[in-house]
Amino acid sequence: MSEKSENRICQNCKEKFVIEPDDFGFYEKIKVPPPTFCPECRLIRRLAWRNEKSLFKNECKKCGEQVISVFPKDSGVTVYCRPCWWSDSWDGLEWGINFDNSKNFFSQIKSLLYVTPLLNLFGSYTSLINSEYTNMVSNLKNCYMITHSDYSENCFYGSVVENCKDSVDNTMLNNSQLCCGNVDCQKCYQAMYSVDCADSHNIFFCKNCVGCSDCLGCVNLRNQKYQIYNKSYSKEEYYQKIKEMNLGSYENVKKLTQESLDFWSKFPQKYMHERQNLNVSGDYIYNSKNTHNSFIATDIENSKFCSFISAGSRTAECYDFTHWGESTELSYECMQAGGNISNIKFGWYVCSNTSDMEYSVMCIGCQDCFGCVGLKRKQYCILNKQYTKEEYEEIMQKIKDNMDETPYVDSQGIVYKYGEFFPIEISPLAYNITTAQEFFPLTKENINKKGYRWKEAEDKNYKIDILPENLPDSIDGVGEEILSRVIGCEHGGLCNEGCATAFKIIPEELQFYKRMNLSLPRLCSNCRHYQRNNFRNPLKLWHRKCMKEGCENEFETSFAPEKPDIVYCDSCYKQEVY
Repeated sequence: MSEKSENRICQNCKEKFVIEPDDFGFYEKIKVPPPTFCPECRLIRRLAWRNEKSLFKNECKKCGEQVISVFPKDSGVTVYCRPCWWSDSWDGLEWGINFDNSKNFFSQIKSLLYVTPLLNLFGSYTSLINSEYTNMVSNLKNCYMITHSDYSENCFYGSVVENCKDSVDNTMLNNSQLCCGNVDCQKCYQAMYSVDCADSHNIFFCKNCVGCSDCLGCVNLRNQKYQIYNKSYSKEEYYQKIKEMNLGSYENVKKLTQESLDFWSKFPQKYMHERQNLNVSGDYIYNSKNTHNSFIATDIENSKFCSFISAGSRTAECYDFTHWGESTELSYECMQAGGNISNIKFGWYVCSNTSDMEYSVMCIGCQDCFGCVGLKRKQYCILNKQYTKEEYEEIMQKIKDNMDETPYVDSQGIVYKYGEFFPIEISPLAYNITTAQEFFPLTKENINKKGYRWKEAEDKNYKIDILPENLPDSIDGVGEEILSRVIGCEHGGLCNEGCATAFKIIPEELQFYKRMNLSLPRLCSNCRHYQRNNFRNPLKLWHRKCMKEGCENEFETSFAPEKPDIVYCDSCYKQEVY
C-alpha cells in the first residue's frame, strides 16, 4: 500500500484528483488498479446507466404484452416484462458467446447486453400491490409514479420515499404520513412544502425544524409550536392567522412560498445535512461512520464515494457504489446493486445473494461470473457461457490481460482498460433521460459531441383541455370532471426540466388534495420534481470557511460558494440554534 497520496489527472475532464493512502489500500485489497477517472467523472459515468424517472411504452419480447419500461423502443435492447423476466421459463445461457481474444472486451459485452433480455423496470414485482407505474421499488401498495421507494402505501409522484403513507410530491421523505411538497424530511406528519425537517407535524413552509408542531415559515427551530416566521403566538392566535392566510388558495400558497424563501435566506445553514454519524463527509448522511465524500446515504460505514445508499442492513467497505446496498460489502464501481452481496466489481443491477462478480448486468443469485448479462443462480460463467472452475479462472485472466493489451477506446479517445466501469457511449440509455442529466446536465450539443445518446421527446397524442391559469384557485371549486381533463403544464415545455407539457390528475391524488385542502398543481410531475431538486444540494463538495464572524473553522461542504446561503460550521450552527 502506498504510504502517501498521489496526484493524478482525470482521463475524462483533465482535472487533477488525489488518491489517498487508504484508497490505495482498498484497491489492493479487492485487486483492482487505481482509477483513471476523478470521483465526479466516475459518478457521472455510473449515473449515465441509471434511468429513474423517464418511462416509455414498450413491448415484452416474450409474451407480447405492452409494458412501461425505462428502455424506450429505440434503445435497441430486448425487454421482458417483470413476470416473464423473473420466471424460470428462459435461461440466460441461451445467449452465451465465446470470448474472442482478437476483439476488446467491452465491444463483446455490449453485443451480449443488447440481445439478452433485460427487465422493463427495476425492483421486485411480487411485493407490489396496485403499483405498476413504479421503478426501483419493493413492497409498495397503491402507489403511482414513485421511484426509489420501499415499504410505502398510497404515495404518488416522488423519489427516495421510504416507509411512507398517504403522501404526494415528495423527495427524500422517510417514515412520514400525509405530506406534500417536501424535501429531505423524516418522521413527519402533515408536513407541507418543507425542507430538512424531522419529528414534526402540522408544519408549512418550514426549514431545518426538528420536533416542532403547528409552525409556518419557520427556520432552525427546535421543539417549538405555534410559531409563524419564528414568532410565537398563542394557540388561538396561531389558528386564527392560519385561517386568514387561507392555505387552500393557490395564489396564497405561491405568495407564502416566496415569503418563506426570503425569510429562510436570513438564517445560517449547517455545512452538511447529517444525523447520528461518526467521522463522515459529504451530505445527507445518516446513521453512518467512517464514510467520506458520499451523498444521500444511510447505514453505511468504512466507505467512500458512495451515493443513494438505502437504510436497512449495513453497507460496508465499498467505494464508488451508487444506489441500494443493504448487506453489501467489499464492492466497487457498482450501480443499483445490493441485497446480501459481496465482492462485486463493475456491476449494474447485480443483487440477491450474489458474490465474486465482475462486469455483469442484471445477474441474480450468482457467484464467480465475469461479463455476464441476465443470469440467475449460475456459477463460473463468462459472457453467459458455462465453464468449469479451472476453465473459468484461466479464461478470466486472459480477458483481463486482453483488456490491458487491447483496450476499448471511445470516440473521445478515452482508454478503458481493466478497472474501468462500462463506457457511457455503450449504455442503452440516452444521457438526457438518466440521473446523470438530473445532477450533471449537458446540452444536446455537448451530449452528441461526447458520443453519448440523446433521446428526443416523443410526440404526445393529446389535446390540452384546460390551461393552468384557468384552474380554480382552491380545491373547493374542483369536481370529479377534472379527472378526465388534460391540464397544460405552466412551463409549456420551455424549461430544462423534462417537461411533459401536460398532465392529468388521478382519482387518488384528487382525494388527497381534497382531504388536505390543497389546490391543484400547475406543473407536470417532471417539473415539480425538478423544482423540489432546487432545494437539494448537488453531489459535490467545496472547501470553505465558516461564515460566522471570528470563526476560522474550515470544512468540505455541498453548499456552492457562489450561492447566497449563510454556511456555518457544526459548533457555530449549534450555538445559533440550541
